Amino acid sequence: MEVGFVGLGIMGQPMALNLARSGRPVVVWNRSPHRAEPLRDAGARVAATPAEVFAAADVVILMLAHEDAIDAVLDRGTDRFADHVRGRTIVHMGTTSPGYSHALGADVRAAGGDYVEAPVSGSRGPAEAGELVAMLAGDQDAVARVRDVIAPLCAEVVTCGPTPNALLMKLAVNLFLITMTTGLAEAFHFAERHELDLGTLVEVLDKGPMASKVSRAKTTKLLADDFEAQAAARDVFTNTRLITAAARAAGVASPLMDECLTLMGRTVELGHGEQDVAAVVHALRERSDSAQPHEDAFHQLQ
Repeated sequence: MEVGFVGLGIMGQPMALNLARSGRPVVVWNRSPHRAEPLRDAGARVAATPAEVFAAADVVILMLAHEDAIDAVLDRGTDRFADHVRGRTIVHMGTTSPGYSHALGADVRAAGGDYVEAPVSGSRGPAEAGELVAMLAGDQDAVARVRDVIAPLCAEVVTCGPTPNALLMKLAVNLFLITMTTGLAEAFHFAERHELDLGTLVEVLDKGPMASKVSRAKTTKLLADDFEAQAAARDVFTNTRLITAAARAAGVASPLMDECLTLMGRTVELGHGEQDVAAVVHALRERSDSAQPHEDAFHQLQ
């Protein structure tokens, strides 16, 4: 049987390509057909509808942008839902609210299917290189089945227990990633406004203990003013909203994420939603520009 893959966006397309190139028979579908052409070239079969994917595959991976898209592909809430999931393992690799995923898993199991959460840590670059870190949650047998299928996509696969623990783990990881990336952009902006040599800043960061693949990727973008998306600001804003909502639901303080939520939202409002998350620097620049008259008045009082 083929492995199904639905959703060929920034992350999904390179993930599906690695799966196809591993030698597994793969059948794919995407709402925008042109995104499937590289998969066809790699030997995958391109389905005309999501239903065709479910009919052909025992394991179906969903890498979709949001909950409504998942429900639409699965025909959730209709008689067709059970036909799609019965006897199959549904693998949710995107990022949604943990509560949504837990409820979806219950519906899939009630209809006779298996369900595994498998969100990943990493952006487009690691996805292209097959270096993602996957977090798996669900029934042990289904998790073992999925671990084998997604191995070509990942450098590491970590089991997190029952659902929705994998998505909660993903949100915890993203909390660190988002605050770190925003802090890096703020440091860059701080140096920029103090007229420091930005190449020297990057050199110091790269040679110091805080250097990482993420810092090197984002400082390269900031230095070149290149915001081609590795992780789109709009998607990061959505993730930030999920994290702050989960924090509030559990009574967890999230002051850094609250500020990131404001900045990411403003980045999207400024028209940078499809650009890389490093474009948050535009929201920081705007805030500095609007604060400048107040700063001048403050210095005059000193």
